[in-house]
Amino acid sequence: MRTILIATAIACAIGLGSCSDESRPAEPTPRQVGVVVAKPEPLVQGGAITGEVRARVQSDLSFRVSGKIIERLVEVGQTVKSGQLLARIDPEEQKADLDVAAANLQSAEAQQTQAQLAFDRQQSLFRTQVTTRAALDQAQEALLTAQASTKSAQALFETAQDTLSYTELKADADGVITARNAEVGQVAQAAQVVFTLAHDGDRDAVFEVVESAFLRPIDGDGTVTLLSDPTQKITAKVREISPTIDSATGTIKVKVAISSDAPVPLGAPVVGRFNYLAQDVIQLPWSAMTSKDGKPAVWIVDPTSSVVSARTVDVAGYETGSFVVKSGVSAGEVVVTDGTKFLRPREIVSYVKEASK
Repeated sequence: MRTILIATAIACAIGLGSCSDESRPAEPTPRQVGVVVAKPEPLVQGGAITGEVRARVQSDLSFRVSGKIIERLVEVGQTVKSGQLLARIDPEEQKADLDVAAANLQSAEAQQTQAQLAFDRQQSLFRTQVTTRAALDQAQEALLTAQASTKSAQALFETAQDTLSYTELKADADGVITARNAEVGQVAQAAQVVFTLAHDGDRDAVFEVVESAFLRPIDGDGTVTLLSDPTQKITAKVREISPTIDSATGTIKVKVAISSDAPVPLGAPVVGRFNYLAQDVIQLPWSAMTSKDGKPAVWIVDPTSSVVSARTVDVAGYETGSFVVKSGVSAGEVVVTDGTKFLRPREIVSYVKEASK
């Protein structure tokens, strides 16, 4: 009986021991992550921006007087020469004013002729002592008044001639009509834009871009390519960067000079590419970015303990597939690039050691 009890006790002890070993929690396996070592690399490539080709010089053409448009002689896209007639307004009112001015000029000239004859007669009589000095002075004063009236009438006549010529709208340079804002039968007001004329000569590629795109200095010339023919590359130089931001679009206007020898049509959509001056920066792939307290951050791995910690960073810019770190990461630090979504502070991770070299 005693032997049976001892055997039973030993069996229970062995069973309890085995149960205790099975209930003990196993050590967690470190999470496998991908890493990259932060190191400065030269950043040269700039971005590609889209725009359109415009004439370097263009003018808005308008009538100097108001009137009803009775004739329009050109269409949008038509090539015109300097001095070519583009449109005409009804000139009846201006012709009437010119007739009145011409009649006033003739009357003034007739009065001047009479005053001149009277003065000459008084001078002749004064020499023979037949008339008085007062009569001669009076004749001279009448002549001067008539001469002034003639000059005034002549000026009014020339003004009426100019006003009549303003009823014809002519091109001020060789170029292409790019816009039309009035039709036959419409009453055009003075200074109302009727046509927009793109002058012949050098052209610009005009881009509307965000301000940050040109905060960094440009290295030399860029290239402009047509969307319709990407194989045609034109060397271009930034000619003008607007100092103000468009309040409607939040962009700035950049003009890039294109030689007049380049066969690029007006209004053609183009792509501009520019290189920045090379500078050493730390670039990390987008997958490395996380968030800490609402700010951009990355996970840093301690090489000695394999423990991760989140650290906020300042981002200098975003490139295709990567972002540029301004501060927060030093050269040589190990940054997690794969598996960042499930990490916790002070967590031990596993990674390929060769990837951190």
